[in-house]
Amino acid sequence: MKIMDFLKEKAISAHLKSKEKEEVIRELIDLLETSGEIENKEKIVQALLDREKLGSTGIGEGVAIPHAKSDAVKEIVAAFGCSHQGVEFDSLDGEPAHIFFLLVAPTDSTGPHLRALARISRILKDKPFREALKKAETEEEILELIREEDSKRH
Repeated sequence: MKIMDFLKEKAISAHLKSKEKEEVIRELIDLLETSGEIENKEKIVQALLDREKLGSTGIGEGVAIPHAKSDAVKEIVAAFGCSHQGVEFDSLDGEPAHIFFLLVAPTDSTGPHLRALARISRILKDKPFREALKKAETEEEILELIREEDSKRH
């Protein structure tokens, strides 16, 4: 499974404007909605916020992977955003998050959902890759970086 199998090209932002956790989630969901990937936005936002109540998806090192399962999607979809100022996301290391990968999977897709999360986690462990994402100024740069990283790792 590759990131580009589920990351939607039109759901990428190099400059997130949000300054709070829920705002980031809503801004990323808006990208998915605009790209035509989701229909019931509020239902998905609620699923993501409910998941955050179980424990923050801020995994540390400036990364957050908000994710949830919802019957409001038919396939796994993801959005990506970068915040240059950083957002307090209750991360494990207490640091603000700058890189956000939001993932929504159908309710009955536990295996693919976990594989997608593992794939995202694996590529974001690479510090030079994270730094390059943070420095990217355009959505095209981010897309190119992810495609390049995707082709390196199987």
